[in-house]
Amino acid sequence: MSRDETAPPEAPQPPRDGGVYGWVVVATLCVVYSFNYLDRQFLSVLAEPVKRDLHLSDTQLGLLTGLMFALFYTAFGIPMAALADRGHRTRIIAGACALWSLFTACCGLAVSFTTLALSRIGVGVGEAGGSPPAYSIISDYFGPASRGRALAIYSLGVPIGSMFGAASGGWIAAHFGWRAAFLTLGALGLVLAPVVLAVVREPQRGRLDGAVPVVARPSFTAAITAFLGRPKLLFTALAAGLTAFVGYAAQVWAPAFLMREKGMSLEQVALWYSLTIGISGVAGTWLSGFLVDRLGTRRPSAYALAPGIAILLCLPFFLGYVFAPGWPAALAFVVAISVLQIMYLPAALAVVQNSVPAAQRATSGAFLLFILNLIGLGGGPLYVGLLSDTFRPRLGVHALQAALIWLGPVFVLAFICQLAAAHFMEREAAAAP
Repeated sequence: MSRDETAPPEAPQPPRDGGVYGWVVVATLCVVYSFNYLDRQFLSVLAEPVKRDLHLSDTQLGLLTGLMFALFYTAFGIPMAALADRGHRTRIIAGACALWSLFTACCGLAVSFTTLALSRIGVGVGEAGGSPPAYSIISDYFGPASRGRALAIYSLGVPIGSMFGAASGGWIAAHFGWRAAFLTLGALGLVLAPVVLAVVREPQRGRLDGAVPVVARPSFTAAITAFLGRPKLLFTALAAGLTAFVGYAAQVWAPAFLMREKGMSLEQVALWYSLTIGISGVAGTWLSGFLVDRLGTRRPSAYALAPGIAILLCLPFFLGYVFAPGWPAALAFVVAISVLQIMYLPAALAVVQNSVPAAQRATSGAFLLFILNLIGLGGGPLYVGLLSDTFRPRLGVHALQAALIWLGPVFVLAFICQLAAAHFMEREAAAAP
């Protein structure tokens, strides 16, 4: 009798994480996300020269960098995600990258508020197809135990995009003008799109979810209804939106604030501000992914408590930044702000991706982004811009500083929502069989 005939049958091996290639996928998608965020933030970096050349008000800048972009970004995000839950996710990301890059280049050709607004709308529509499919792809390469870290690596696109946006945008604008900066960035994004198709293979949907059946054509309405019906997801999204409200408001207006109030030049913004937000943002994002993977296995509410404590600790550093006597001191406070504020994102992504079926991950991730960006990106920059224009007749050049102070209460609201999310996470975990 042969050895094969006498040996007991081997138990089937559970599917494994994506290994080295899985991290190559995450790194590639992180580069795409960096361009996604870079395109989104370029206008805030170039706000002062654009405002001067096109004769814009702070309210118009707030609309262009916030609400006008966010409305189309969020409106198209959910249907694009529903498509990603049914179709080829890698092709969707590549096509979206090409579209937003094309309209980024169009921003460099704008001659008025209207033409710039139309270009920003195009950027928003394109970027809507970026992150939700990427969340779903990453979740099919990494299981729940390592998903937080993988999503944190992907989320490094936020600080990396912010850093290179401030550095490259400021440098190109200082030497060749702000229009050249937009045109250059758009061209690079068009080159990146086919790279995604060449590197990222479409994974089997739900392959790391054990015996959980994967629905081939999930109901869009069912996915949204299920999200809204779980308080832990709803409060996680609200907390993320409020945290993003202060984050986007502070980041979008930071270059203008540092130049108006703290005496920085555009070249200094390109060098020192970009390095500060880049290095500290990377540290905060990685720390968040590490903490939630480590603590979340022991206590489910850690996914909300860690970012909740972080945003509350962020408030005194933010006030120190606003009242700092000069730009070197202001940037020292930015280090702490960047580390603490960004910690909400990997945690929120992990909560959603770990809580929904594989066939609903892109749609659920997009709905998280819908709430996050409608509140945060749509409200934060416009809120500060409106207040700045309101205070200008009385406070003059210090109007923007006064507007930023009024972000303080939002920090506290974000903390309260994280506490509510933590409560429902514990309650749901206790009710689980």
